[in-house]
Amino acid sequence: MSTQSLIELSSTSLYLSFLIYLIAILPWGLSVKSKRSIFSRVALLLTLLGFILQLIYFISRWYVSGHAPVSNLYEFMTFFGIMLVGSFFILYYIYRQSVMGLFILPISLIILGYANAFSKEISPLIPALQSKWLTIHVITVAFSSAVLSISFVTGLIYLLKTINPKEKSKKSFFLELIMYFLIVVIGFIIITTAFQTTNYKQYIKFTNKQDQIEIYEYRLPALTVPKNSVIVESRDSKNHISQKNSVIETPLLIDAQKLNTIIWSFLTGTLIYLVIRLICRCNVISLIKPVSKKVNANLMDEITYRSVVIGFPLFALGGLVFAMIWAQLAWSRFWGWDPKEVWALITFLFYSVLLHLRIGKGWEGERTAWMAIIGFGIIIFNQVFVNLIISGLHSYA
Repeated sequence: MSTQSLIELSSTSLYLSFLIYLIAILPWGLSVKSKRSIFSRVALLLTLLGFILQLIYFISRWYVSGHAPVSNLYEFMTFFGIMLVGSFFILYYIYRQSVMGLFILPISLIILGYANAFSKEISPLIPALQSKWLTIHVITVAFSSAVLSISFVTGLIYLLKTINPKEKSKKSFFLELIMYFLIVVIGFIIITTAFQTTNYKQYIKFTNKQDQIEIYEYRLPALTVPKNSVIVESRDSKNHISQKNSVIETPLLIDAQKLNTIIWSFLTGTLIYLVIRLICRCNVISLIKPVSKKVNANLMDEITYRSVVIGFPLFALGGLVFAMIWAQLAWSRFWGWDPKEVWALITFLFYSVLLHLRIGKGWEGERTAWMAIIGFGIIIFNQVFVNLIISGLHSYA
């Protein structure tokens, strides 16, 4: 097959997997409500088919690019989605809990939709990325993060089972807040896709921290721009366009272009959330609580714990040990307090504390569930916010 054919095969396989996962949500939902095993079998078969298509995407893209497709945010988040489904298969084989599939697939779809907002271009690796240790490091981190994310899902299911959404309390408030943040991510997918279809572009010219002229290509209308920047007609244009007063200038430490995307995501997500509340006249957790009716809370607590036990040592290996080896080869130092390195350490320490409190202090059930959710928040913050907003050596991701 030609290179172009393989690229098309890769893209088509990923697109088909998205559609199949979307369809598979229905039989997973029916399997939760019904005692008939046919629904869970159909759901599992569809999910397996989607997973195989994702693997075809990954292998074909690897073959075309000549390196593991985990070198930018699109590729990493897509691979993270693959590993999330793969982790689900492992734990489903052990525990046979259909409700996990009902929650895992929508989150996988959100991850795939999020990845789709970034550049899909296959480009040569920069020198720092031309190392087998990058592949080992990133693949291990993605897999371990996916396993740890299972604890988020089961912890969320546990809380839906045990918390009364109609009761005004801190627990119900924070659980609703989690639903809000998930909707914000959906808002990001919707707003970026909408402007992509119109081929919207806006060019902002500014002087970066190295006193070099740089131009940002905005795919959403600019709300935040770098300090002392100007709008230009194109990348090659020297004609300036007067700046709007409504635009906010940010310090060069912050990536204004990506901050702009996050602001648009929150605006869109908040609007969607308010529409849902207005139409349904209840909070989001009240809408989804019925799916937890037949859930065994103690079993969800056990899966949450087991996920952390499996994922934590893998993250320590990939996120710290392998990362240090790669850092030494790429930048001649094991550790440099880069923002991504700092947050990898924070993630490691947090899950260390979780396991200590679980094993040594007897923190079970609700406490473990909340900590698993916070841990997932730290992982997402590291992979999304740190990558998008804070400048550092890992900004290429």
